[in-house]
Amino acid sequence: MEKAHIIDALGEGPLLLPALLNGALAANDRAKYFFTLLQTAQGHADRPDGAAPALRIERQAAGIDDEALDGIVAESRRGEGNLYRIPRVQGICTALYQDLQRMLEPIQAAGSPEWGGFAARLKLLAARPWCQADDLVSGEQIAAMTSGERERADSLHLLVMDLHKGLNALQARIATETIDGAQAYDIAAADRALIGAFMRGINQTRPLKFDHPGLGTTATRAGDRLVLQNDIGTTDAHVLVVHVEGLRAQLIYTDVHMQRLLFFQSLFEGWRVGWEDTRSRADHAMEDGVYHLCTGTYAARKAKELEDYLAFLGSRLVFLIDWNRARKRLRQLLPKKESLALLKWAADHNHGHMAFLRAGGEQMVFEALAFAARAPLPPGARLDSVLGREAAAEFMRFVFRACAEGLLAAKPEEFIQDEVRAELTNYIHSTQQGLVDLAAEQAAFAIEIACGVRDCLLEGRGEAAAARFVRNAERAKHWEHQADELVNRARNAAGQSGRSDFFRGLIESADDVVDELEEAAFHLTLLPHDGGDGELYGPLNALARLLVDGSQEYLRALETLRTLRRGGPREDMQDFLEAIHRIMVVERQSDGAQRSVKLALARETADFRRLYAFAECARNLEAAADALMHAGLRLRDQVLASAVAE
Repeated sequence: MEKAHIIDALGEGPLLLPALLNGALAANDRAKYFFTLLQTAQGHADRPDGAAPALRIERQAAGIDDEALDGIVAESRRGEGNLYRIPRVQGICTALYQDLQRMLEPIQAAGSPEWGGFAARLKLLAARPWCQADDLVSGEQIAAMTSGERERADSLHLLVMDLHKGLNALQARIATETIDGAQAYDIAAADRALIGAFMRGINQTRPLKFDHPGLGTTATRAGDRLVLQNDIGTTDAHVLVVHVEGLRAQLIYTDVHMQRLLFFQSLFEGWRVGWEDTRSRADHAMEDGVYHLCTGTYAARKAKELEDYLAFLGSRLVFLIDWNRARKRLRQLLPKKESLALLKWAADHNHGHMAFLRAGGEQMVFEALAFAARAPLPPGARLDSVLGREAAAEFMRFVFRACAEGLLAAKPEEFIQDEVRAELTNYIHSTQQGLVDLAAEQAAFAIEIACGVRDCLLEGRGEAAAARFVRNAERAKHWEHQADELVNRARNAAGQSGRSDFFRGLIESADDVVDELEEAAFHLTLLPHDGGDGELYGPLNALARLLVDGSQEYLRALETLRTLRRGGPREDMQDFLEAIHRIMVVERQSDGAQRSVKLALARETADFRRLYAFAECARNLEAAADALMHAGLRLRDQVLASAVAE
């Protein structure tokens, strides 16, 4: 039994009996093969001209894989006196002693009264050497091992025969039965419904482990309580033992990984399980020399509720198999918090993580990302750096669900991988469209601020003008703050992939347009509004109108970008390029408009305050036109480069 050590350490001896019995019966077969091998080797050494049987079929029937044993008979020879040279005879004697001890174990575990006599006989027989040295054994020693004549003396063969009878009697006494896949023995009639409930849960989710070993279940009775044991996976210290007495079920869970233990406990959030403090125990036979143990108790109010709990408990065990491997793989894709949350979600929704590992794991996602983004990720970059945390977690939930449903439906792994690629392409496209939305919203703020400056200059006279300019500057400041938030959102969403990274840079660059326009609105509040500046409003208003036009064309280019695609209508690309062209025209015209403002300022005999406000406002508007042109050209270059690449 692979997990006998931890079961024994937990004090659950009755659970070991069926496995010990099976191991003892296998040891009986091996011992009888070794007796045959020794007798045949002795016979061939006495008559070397006769046939030298390999005993290969006998070896295989005994479950022994060592093919080198097949040549021992042919290589055996007589030595001096009554000695025989039989290759590896010392190793055979050692194996015989170990098999005899294995045959004693279930008789001792069952408390059979004959165990003491058997143990004393083995001790007496082992008091004398069974061979002379490696490859050398006497005829008397072979007889002491292989003789079946009781009237002569006791022998290992006679002891094996008697032990076999005792094992057969023990096997008849505990008469194992199978209940929905659980090996059950010495149980009461009322236990069958509880065992069936536990196995119903295990069998419900068992397919999610695919061909991974584990989930073997044993059931027996120890006094007044039913004892269930499940070996979960292959790790020695990874087992679950459940004691059921009346309406109370107490689980004992051991694990070498504390994080997996905490994950297991988190699966019972909807149940009234009382957890005791987790304890750690040192054991050098276990991985890392330590394992952790937790105990949880559930008190049902009626029999049906107890059966429902046992079914739920059984259904959760498959999600512990290879959990730590899945956690490590996910850490290459997601942050720690999101990785653990994904594993919990996958268990709660009965998808699990084994299908993800089987379908390609993190490598499948990285390959899909390279395909969808048309560029590999920088070394060390994770999925959340491309999609953002929320979108990356949402996409990985799709991956887990698609892998589980696909493999359970026997879909080819290649088909599932294509599904993942297609979905990731949609996510990246959605991310890029989201960034286009941010860029368009930013352009809309620029239009609003430019319109405010233009309208103020149109209505710059009268007693209400000063208050109007102040209100406009306050609105512009508010919009500028909102535009800054768009920049921050773009930085968080875009990450480090191709076009997404471009849009982040574009939004950061276009933020200069909003900043300069907001500064222009502020500088207008410095005007005295005493009616002495009429000649200056016209040229400055013309410059402001150009910024309104340029901002509108920039927004038009962004909106046209949404429908641009290779093979799409030629008119879409024409509209896009025309919008960029008009932005460039606005920039050239803004240079001339700014010179007109400078000429007007030079002719004006106004005070310094008025001159400063008009000059700075004109400078801001012209700088905004320059920034707008740079953003437009950057957008044009990206679109044309993408068209060539496609």
